[in-house]
Amino acid sequence: MGQSDQNIDVRALGKVAVLMGGSSAEREVSLMSGAGVLQALRARGVDAHAFDTAQGDLGELQRAGYVRCFIALHGRHGEDGTVQGALELLGIPYTGPGVLASSIAMDKTMTKRIWRAEGLPTPDWRQVASSAETEAALAALGAPMIVKPAREGSTIGLTKVTEPGQCAQAYALAARYDPEVLCEQFIEGDETTCPILGEGAGAHALPVIRIVAPQGNYDYQHKYFTDDTKYHCPSGLPQAEEDAIQRLVVQAFRTLGCRGWARADIMVRASDRQPFLLEINTSPGMTGHSLVPMSARAAGISYEDLCLRLLASATLDTPPGAAGGLPA
Repeated sequence: MGQSDQNIDVRALGKVAVLMGGSSAEREVSLMSGAGVLQALRARGVDAHAFDTAQGDLGELQRAGYVRCFIALHGRHGEDGTVQGALELLGIPYTGPGVLASSIAMDKTMTKRIWRAEGLPTPDWRQVASSAETEAALAALGAPMIVKPAREGSTIGLTKVTEPGQCAQAYALAARYDPEVLCEQFIEGDETTCPILGEGAGAHALPVIRIVAPQGNYDYQHKYFTDDTKYHCPSGLPQAEEDAIQRLVVQAFRTLGCRGWARADIMVRASDRQPFLLEINTSPGMTGHSLVPMSARAAGISYEDLCLRLLASATLDTPPGAAGGLPA
């Protein structure tokens, strides 16, 4: 992150807003993330305050004297570049990737196009606009197939399809959340996730987490509200596989122009142990069930220190005063 925790001057961080809640389908999780971050920052002596973007005007951040934002929002209008763009206009530095990287990463189809163009492995896919096209995608990609909204997170609206008769319902569910629906080849194997911290040449991966969900069903409920899912960190994978995943996620992070932090989801195909990138989350969860804090802990970084490091890394795409103006 560029600074050790001991070298971070908490007073210099100024008045901080922890952005949480919001209006997306992930509002409930965001409120939990934000509450955890807020408590951690205050425990480190930061002048931090909760700010629910669904209930407050972002312009109030400037009027109230906030000089830095920790984005604990998830989903639409939180990690899709919109809030980031607003903060750029307000000139308030924020955590996580900038406008373009956030916008691209939120769109799973666009992300996969870029990764594929850069030679990074990601499962085959089709973008569909009807249940008939979903059936055609199943014929092309094979069963099982994942059907999900292209621009949602936390497995919201996701269905694992095994036969044509399920396609209409799967498409309707995904389309309820997003008119852009993604059909993706299912990779049978180990489900893993890996956080990345830093920027550019300084970006580095934290330990890999291997996820074992009941019946392989890692859905919204199992992510946040039950203890049935097992998380292995250390992953228990061979060191060579762990290293390969870490190299891959750093490449994926840099390819999209991310900075600050993110968490990439990867499937390791059972047949040949090939890792495949599924998606990258640019404002990962920070709840009691969340995975970035778990991985950081395995690397010797406490939850509070992680929050402080991320806050200290807050920045803008264009530093104040650097944008210039239109010629007279």
